[in-house]
Amino acid sequence: MYLKTLNLRQFRNYQDQKVEFTAAKTILVGNNAQGKSNLLEAVELLATLRSHRITRDRDLVQEGEAIAQINATLERQTGVSDLTLTLRRNGRRSVALNGESIRRQMDFLGVLNAVQFSSLDLELVRGGPEGRRNWLDTLLIQLEPVYAHILQQYNHVLRQRNAFLKRHVETLDVTSLHSELAVWDAQLATTGTRVIRRRDRAIQRLAPIATAWHASISGSTEILQIKYLPNIPLEDNHPEEVQQAFLAKIQQRAIAEMHQGTTLVGPHRDEIELTINQTPARQYGSQGQQRTLVLALKLAELQLIEEVVKEPPLLLLDDVLAELDLSRQNQLLDAIQDRFQTLITTTHLGSFDSQWLKSSQILFVKAGEIIPN
Repeated sequence: MYLKTLNLRQFRNYQDQKVEFTAAKTILVGNNAQGKSNLLEAVELLATLRSHRITRDRDLVQEGEAIAQINATLERQTGVSDLTLTLRRNGRRSVALNGESIRRQMDFLGVLNAVQFSSLDLELVRGGPEGRRNWLDTLLIQLEPVYAHILQQYNHVLRQRNAFLKRHVETLDVTSLHSELAVWDAQLATTGTRVIRRRDRAIQRLAPIATAWHASISGSTEILQIKYLPNIPLEDNHPEEVQQAFLAKIQQRAIAEMHQGTTLVGPHRDEIELTINQTPARQYGSQGQQRTLVLALKLAELQLIEEVVKEPPLLLLDDVLAELDLSRQNQLLDAIQDRFQTLITTTHLGSFDSQWLKSSQILFVKAGEIIPN
């Protein structure tokens, strides 16, 4: 897949900027806070309808404006598509494909696939479980666009159930509330089971690919293991068994939930365990080891998406070369070659060898404007 054009209107610090991509690799050069990352964020939004930087659309719309728009032309084996995402400061976003409005946003997902790798991704190892869940969910949305809808359903039930528990936190008579709560329990178990089973399948597929990349980058001196640790005991991946285990665990935690006024059972409490040589990477991994691990995860994401969608996704490298030492930079750049269309942000061109620079489109970014080389 090849991104031909990108047009940003009133998005972040871009007033009205069109970019035409003329090479497999585009290097965006500029000082910090000029808008390089904003451009990559726009592509990420078209691919996943999520941003790893913010959660509110109003932060994406230029100050003083009511709407922002991202428009792109994408070429795939199936033909050329025109994608439009409209963000509103005070309202719902809308999407259009080839000029036609799309009611269900999940029908927009899967047209453009992209893997984002930024310096913030180092938190995947160092940070808390929520970051790892978000990372896995974003990957899953691209592998199975319907997952966006499944996750939305689960989060909706979770919010409703939490609101119910909060309202009755003073009522410690569990029995009297049991029948009302049972309705939410059943919905939580049904929607939660769908999330758990898909997360489990995705990790089963991703783990061996990441382990192989990790062995290659570390010169086989270290063994990476990735395990999905669901909050619900997962003996096997059959929906009925998972659902039964879910409901049984809700029963066990019923009194604690009533005391705390919040849901303690479900995939919103899952963990993805990353270990190097059977040691938790988060606690013992050196910075270099943690960077190798994240690089292996990102290369595995690229490979898995390519296997599933049968076309190489875009790769968005946001200020990440500065975070990697020379040998890891070379591993990454060698893996990319011309296989993936790549957009790279950097503050200077010193990290690239002359061959790379020769075969890349170089654009300079200053205060929300793009100046070709």
